[in-house]
Amino acid sequence: MVTTHEQPHDVDPHTAVEELRAALAEAGIVFPSLAVDHASPGLQLVNLGRVRAEVAMRLARQFRREGSE
Repeated sequence: MVTTHEQPHDVDPHTAVEELRAALAEAGIVFPSLAVDHASPGLQLVNLGRVRAEVAMRLARQFRREGSE
């Protein structure tokens, strides 16, 4: 897993949402409420929203696998 060290204000939240949506789609995962949080534009927040319990478990397993590599 490659990580980058972008500064918080270097990342456009709209780009981040689209990148995350695409990466999740590749894994067959959908976050129905994934969106830019427009309530606090200065903070550049991304709202991940709610997911089904099954999706949360799949994510937990994937993160554990990635973390052990």
